[in-house]
Amino acid sequence: MTIAAVAVFVGVYALIATERVHRVVAALAGAAVMLVLQIIDAEDAFHGVDTGVDWEVIFLLLGMMLLVAVVRRTGLFEYLAIWSAKRARGRPYRILVILCLVTAIASALLDNVTTVLLVAPVTVLIAERLGTSPVPYLIAEVLASNIGGTATLVGDPPNIIIGSRAGLSYTDFLVNLGPIALLILIIFLILARALFRSDLTADPDRVTEVMELDEREAIQDPGLLIRSGIVLGAVTVGFLLHSILHYDPAIIALLGAGVLLAVASLEFGELARDVEWETLVFFAGLFIMVGALVKVGVIENVARMAADATGGSALLAAMLVLVVSAVLSGVVDNIPYVAAMAPVVASLTAGPSGGEVLWWALALGADLGGNATAVGASANVVVLGIADRSGYPIRFVHFLKYGVLVTAISILVAAAYLWIRYFVFS
Repeated sequence: MTIAAVAVFVGVYALIATERVHRVVAALAGAAVMLVLQIIDAEDAFHGVDTGVDWEVIFLLLGMMLLVAVVRRTGLFEYLAIWSAKRARGRPYRILVILCLVTAIASALLDNVTTVLLVAPVTVLIAERLGTSPVPYLIAEVLASNIGGTATLVGDPPNIIIGSRAGLSYTDFLVNLGPIALLILIIFLILARALFRSDLTADPDRVTEVMELDEREAIQDPGLLIRSGIVLGAVTVGFLLHSILHYDPAIIALLGAGVLLAVASLEFGELARDVEWETLVFFAGLFIMVGALVKVGVIENVARMAADATGGSALLAAMLVLVVSAVLSGVVDNIPYVAAMAPVVASLTAGPSGGEVLWWALALGADLGGNATAVGASANVVVLGIADRSGYPIRFVHFLKYGVLVTAISILVAAAYLWIRYFVFS
């Protein structure tokens, strides 16, 4: 069963990477094969805590997609697109920096999936206004969202799993991971100028037109904008206080979506067309395939092999957890990986090579490693879906050439940070 599970996953991954078939078709076919071969059964696939579809992520995405669909009708995205372009005076690199800063900060305060759902439509509009492709901006935003989301408990879904398992608070994450997330973000913004230099272009005539626009005229429904702002504000507060309120983020998102739909007086069928259904289905298929790998013990065995190689050295254990997490989170989605790895790290922290530093190594490796590939993190998959629907598909290989480099540099900086902070000055 183990060989069959690995073979199916590698085959599907190859199809997604080469884009020989649509990623949704590949993921669903892979999930179906896993079920038909009984590598994983229906109970584990749909209801298993560690092996099943992560319905919390699915419904969190659905709720936020519906919220975004309503907000889009107000003209707010057009307003923000024009405002951002004018503040940057139409200069592409400045626009990229502004969008990445907004994305990273919002990803830390909310979560990176919610943030890219809100920022990506604005990015597409900005690029179209300037007569250029939104692809480099979208890729940069995804990378920035995963970096920014590393800083807090709610910023990236794996952090929530780690916080729950290790009993770590919002403040713990902010104090321990906030500084390194900020440093890596600064390095990334400097690096981005060289990475995207050839792609950051704009039509001078279109720039002139944008500078003459009045962004206030873009608002189409002020009343709906006010109601949307109130609901979004309440949802944001709910995300920040979810551990105190004892409501999962998915419930808060669905509640917000339900309230806004009730007060918006819009046709639901029209709003439903804006939901990234393909992305939701892709996630379901991916979760089932990764769940099968968890079921047969592949992910846990790899994690334990790395853990056993530490030889009782806390520094070596931290570096191995960091690097292995980065590599595996780039291949499989980082949410199920962290779910499988958390018990391993918990046992390591109780041993001679343990310590709280291992949890930070796991978080940094999983969050930053998610930048490596187009399917490494939830935010990546969401943005690729939005780009595809907007007519600007991002190829797997195209994302890879930026993601791997940024991930490698991020992990090197994170390794130095862990060594200096927790071993040199400990």
